[in-house]
Amino acid sequence: MKVFLLVTLFFIQDFVESTEIDLKHLKCLVCRATMNEVEAKVSKINPKILVEVGNYKMDAQGNQIYKKIPLIKSEVHISDMLDDICQKMNDYVRATKKYNKKLTIFNLMTPEGTMNPQMSKVDIIHDGDLNKSLEYNCNTIIEEFEDDIIKLYVNDLENRKEKLCTEISNICENYPEDDDNDDDNNIDSLFKNKSEL
Repeated sequence: MKVFLLVTLFFIQDFVESTEIDLKHLKCLVCRATMNEVEAKVSKINPKILVEVGNYKMDAQGNQIYKKIPLIKSEVHISDMLDDICQKMNDYVRATKKYNKKLTIFNLMTPEGTMNPQMSKVDIIHDGDLNKSLEYNCNTIIEEFEDDIIKLYVNDLENRKEKLCTEISNICENYPEDDDNDDDNNIDSLFKNKSEL
């Protein structure tokens, strides 16, 4: 019986792939995925919707001065959006690309609600925390850089994902986007196709 158990354990060890995860690279991937999710949410906002925002200035009659700005540039609205953005990470999984064994994370579902077609191109990493570290990393990034993210949208800056993940936070400074932005991890194209329709 002991021999059978040892032989079984030996075979299991051969079939279960132990994957060492670079936690800094994982955090970089989470940062980029988080910004992709924010971009997807922002792209659904009608740019013609305006909101009144006030400040502490008053006119000569003592009335507060208001101005109208696009909802997309509203600090309060962007902050509200960021409050629940990390829940989207529950739909993401860690994986390694089959052709080069590089770490990736991706959403199991497309914006249309179907299974992600990239699933056949990766080996999913099964882990004990059920990918809760993805949501944890996302929450950490949002908490630490929320003001910076809001400024990126209020000031309508280009390439917000790389500005935040590489220039502002330095989370991805050692991980060029080209390494992560190939066909196996190109969630951007899924969101762009959805918004262009």
